[in-house]
Amino acid sequence: MRLISIGIGFVLLSACAATPPKSDTPEPQPEIVLNLPAASNCACDPGGSDDDAGVTFLEKGIDALTLGDHISAVQYFQRHQRIERTEAAAWETAVAIAFISTLPSSPFFEPQSSRASFERLSKQYRADMQVHSGVLLMRDSLEMFVSMLDHADDLRRQADGLQDDLDKREKALKRLRDLTLGSREESQ
Repeated sequence: MRLISIGIGFVLLSACAATPPKSDTPEPQPEIVLNLPAASNCACDPGGSDDDAGVTFLEKGIDALTLGDHISAVQYFQRHQRIERTEAAAWETAVAIAFISTLPSSPFFEPQSSRASFERLSKQYRADMQVHSGVLLMRDSLEMFVSMLDHADDLRRQADGLQDDLDKREKALKRLRDLTLGSREESQ
């Protein structure tokens, strides 16, 4: 038994002596090459895919609106309303769609409709409603748009009044001319 223990010890000692000493410089490792397709040169959104966690349909609609994609924006706003099913979500959606109808580049451009929508929506808003700050900006823009429409209507009425005055003065000048020329012809 002693002989066996001495034999095992001898084998272990020879195994330790046979291993090369470790050096301080690491051996060069081969570079790992992955078999992946080359990166495409696309103008993708660096924010990620459409399934980003925490991004609401309202925010996606605002993002689509900033990119000029009015149709997608309206679809996102409508999805927001269907999913949220709150009074605030319905108000946000209505404001956003009314805002889109004020944009001349939008296929939904309807200035008079947006005026009526704004007047209705301004009565529905309550200070205790929790709404997105972007929608509040749209509401303020709608208010400014309606104010500009009212101002444009006032200017049209003034221009029509001035045109009527001008027409009356031209008729009066024509009568005066006729009277003046008519009296000169009679005196000759």
